[in-house]
Amino acid sequence: MGTGKRGLVTAAITVVCAVTVLAAPGTAFASQTSPTPTPTPTPSASPAPVSTKDLEAVRQKLEKLYHAAAVATDEYNAAEEKAEQQSAEIVELAKKIVKGQEKLDELKKRAGSAAAAQYRTGGLPDEAQLMLSDNPGQFLDGAGRVLQGERATKALLEEMTRTQQDLKLYTKDASAQWKKLEANRKAKATATKEIKKKIAAAEELESQLEKEEKERLAELEAEAARKAQTAWLDSGILEDISGQASEQGKKAVEYATAQMGKPYEWGAEGPDTYDCSGLTSQAWISADQPIPRTSQEQWKQLERVDVEDMRPGDLIIYFDDASHVAMYIGDGAIVHAPRPNRTVTIAGAGSMPILGVVRPDA
Repeated sequence: MGTGKRGLVTAAITVVCAVTVLAAPGTAFASQTSPTPTPTPTPSASPAPVSTKDLEAVRQKLEKLYHAAAVATDEYNAAEEKAEQQSAEIVELAKKIVKGQEKLDELKKRAGSAAAAQYRTGGLPDEAQLMLSDNPGQFLDGAGRVLQGERATKALLEEMTRTQQDLKLYTKDASAQWKKLEANRKAKATATKEIKKKIAAAEELESQLEKEEKERLAELEAEAARKAQTAWLDSGILEDISGQASEQGKKAVEYATAQMGKPYEWGAEGPDTYDCSGLTSQAWISADQPIPRTSQEQWKQLERVDVEDMRPGDLIIYFDDASHVAMYIGDGAIVHAPRPNRTVTIAGAGSMPILGVVRPDA
């Protein structure tokens, strides 16, 4: 785990521990309208309501935890995609090995027949066979056929050698793919552990809040998104965006928006749950345009376009590490699968830090 991730984990643990302390008797998070505690023989001060400042700190911490989970999800999806490719390659190599072995067995059989024929002549030199032959003319005709047979035998042996070399190469490649497959399985396991750890920390942090505090937290999240979107729109960017969706883009948008309300689930590609890149990749598959599975690979491999030139169906990549992706649907809006405990929804295109835009059907 990198230093950055260790820092996130440490910070998460610190906040969770702090919240746990606050949750102790007499200091738990309380709503601002909580009744006054009944006096006891040992009176204590009433717990102070959680301030907006404290809730904002919680919001920022949750944002970091879920962002870290998104990064790990991309790592999981990348490992999953590579593992599937390697498994397919191993299957193809196995087929080649089987066919190669069958071919080699047939070549050996033919070589054995040629050796047996040579054995029947006694292995005598051509001169001796000519002197012992009762019909020299027939022998000479036969000698020509023998010469052709020798050439055929030589070609047979060369083909056997090539086939054996191919088998060795296929076996070596298969072994290398197995090693890569095992490495990606380990990468998936590590990413899975990291995802679960971050999500669990975030959920634990949220569980310490009272109902009213959760509602205020949701309001803070919405307010932060509105401010970011307003700042983006105030730049005048929307006046420059006028691109029309392609036919494939329309199909992709139609698919993505039809998934609204379905839960986010890391590693999911539908049809019942999605993560962010699972939604965008499946939307474009529905439009007969396969694209990379992860947001990071979508950013690396797809053609980039200026934000001013984007059109519905294009994908907006968010954050410096390309850990989130959404589909632009027009009028400054996106459809995306936000994070755990959320559903596929429409949001402002500028509600998160934009890294860039890519076009699947450029």
